[in-house]
Amino acid sequence: MSKVKVSVVGVGHLGKIHAKLWKTIENAELVGIYDVNENASKAIAKELNCRVFSSIDEVIKNSDAVTISSDTKTHFSIAKKMIENNIHSFIEKPITSNYKESQKLLEIANKNKVLVQVGHVERFNPALTALKEHNLQPLFIEVHRLSQFKTRATDVSVIHDLMIHDIDIILWLVKSKVQKIEANGVAILTETPDIANARITFENGAIANLTASRISASPMRKLRIFQKNAYFSIDLGNQQVDIFKLLNEEPDPEKYPLAFNLGSILETNNPKNIIYLKPAIMKLNAIQEEQKSFINSIKNNIQTAVTAKEAAEAVRIAEIITNKIAKYNKNILQL
Repeated sequence: MSKVKVSVVGVGHLGKIHAKLWKTIENAELVGIYDVNENASKAIAKELNCRVFSSIDEVIKNSDAVTISSDTKTHFSIAKKMIENNIHSFIEKPITSNYKESQKLLEIANKNKVLVQVGHVERFNPALTALKEHNLQPLFIEVHRLSQFKTRATDVSVIHDLMIHDIDIILWLVKSKVQKIEANGVAILTETPDIANARITFENGAIANLTASRISASPMRKLRIFQKNAYFSIDLGNQQVDIFKLLNEEPDPEKYPLAFNLGSILETNNPKNIIYLKPAIMKLNAIQEEQKSFINSIKNNIQTAVTAKEAAEAVRIAEIITNKIAKYNKNILQL
């Protein structure tokens, strides 16, 4: 079976990682890279033994698929041209700078029957995928995504840079329409919010509280899920999960071989056992896993794991949060 010829457009910090990992993916061949910084392109191409393309047109001529990891503001124009030329496109998050562009891109992809996958990489974090075997029905979600300040990625706010990961996660987990959004944030080191908080209420009653910061002293990527009879604590950064569950009976050792019984509570004369689970997590490279998934979708002509439609909805919510923060700050200044 022939390999999918893949190129990378934009070889900054993340693009360089993508290019290196494409060399490890079965059924994929890294054929070349393109970046407006020709010197950077040449250095990476030499290291990876691939071509340096001089234009987007040359990328199109030599590729079956492409990773677009250029600046967010360029995503729409590059992806549009790729899709119109039937090049399957993996687009780093956010899919585009704004919702209008993402909707247009979705229309073009559907019209041309081209596969689009978006780099919401946390979907492939083994700490999160480990929860698939559990019956998740979130009622309250608390998320903290904190990062130390870096000069890269400051072309967008912390909402589109960091929080959008968690917007995608909660939309994926809750699977209900958003009913209400409250948000606030502050621009401290840049012209756009560097720290932000959003409270999102869903039609099914679930609530998610998201905090994102790119000016933290120490990094954190933690997700806590609360639901009836269960609590899940997910450390996305260290790929660890802690689970507490309330059971009506003694835990089945075959079903819960690693369970610790933490005692019981009495509820209407019906004792319930509290158990603690610490699933064994196989450490994986999430970017590598999303690349494998993208190639699998191309080879089998199936829907991608993170669709353009889902990514567009994440951008829509991010825009609402951004606008709420702008309104909040305007009101504060008028006090």
